[in-house]
Amino acid sequence: MCIIFFKFDPRPVSKNAYRLILAANRDEFYSRPSKLADFWGNNNEILSGLDMEEGKEGGTWLGISTRGKLAALTNYLQPQLDWQARGRAKGDVICYYGNRGEPDPIVLTPGTYGLSNALLETPWRKLCFGKQLFLEAVERSQALPKDVLIASLLDVLNNEEAQLPDPAIEDQGGEYVQPMLSKYAAVCVRCPGYGTRTNTIILVDADGHVTFTERSMMDKDLSHWETRTYEFTLQS
Repeated sequence: MCIIFFKFDPRPVSKNAYRLILAANRDEFYSRPSKLADFWGNNNEILSGLDMEEGKEGGTWLGISTRGKLAALTNYLQPQLDWQARGRAKGDVICYYGNRGEPDPIVLTPGTYGLSNALLETPWRKLCFGKQLFLEAVERSQALPKDVLIASLLDVLNNEEAQLPDPAIEDQGGEYVQPMLSKYAAVCVRCPGYGTRTNTIILVDADGHVTFTERSMMDKDLSHWETRTYEFTLQS
């Protein structure tokens, strides 16, 4: 279970504006092994965390290449677990593709979007609530120092206010979601042994400079987090 908010504007009018602002949570079992974000690939061109679950090593939930290709993945909530929806970005074009809904990738127009464990922009209450918080931070982005903007976006991702009632989540998740509904209905999920364990912020400015900040839970300990930041300029 994950949640992603993003705004993209491939041709910002102001030099202080961003081409992309993305804020995402990875929700996963705390015991599932993974590696923290780093550069990897044949030429160290991909920046992402890595899933190290036995038999599935090497996959990722969110990553960006030095050439500007970006991919993110979420589950589709249903009564049994399955991988379903994903988004893809290439250059200044962003596409959304899910195994539900439209059969072909959808090219998105510039704007602000939210994706949780349903189709893009499905109006779950927690998605609408988080998107509004995200918009409030984004609207101030040009006036804020970069580190303050990142801190504001991390605050959005760590909001634990349950947005209930939400019949849409209950109807889609069925019996599977009922035991954790009061926790799952928040932007930041906190359940025993499962929940939000990684926050990621990606900023791409008007000059193609990328700032990638990852905040990760360490050793399955909710009181122990590590933050890493990487910066690079997109290659043409």
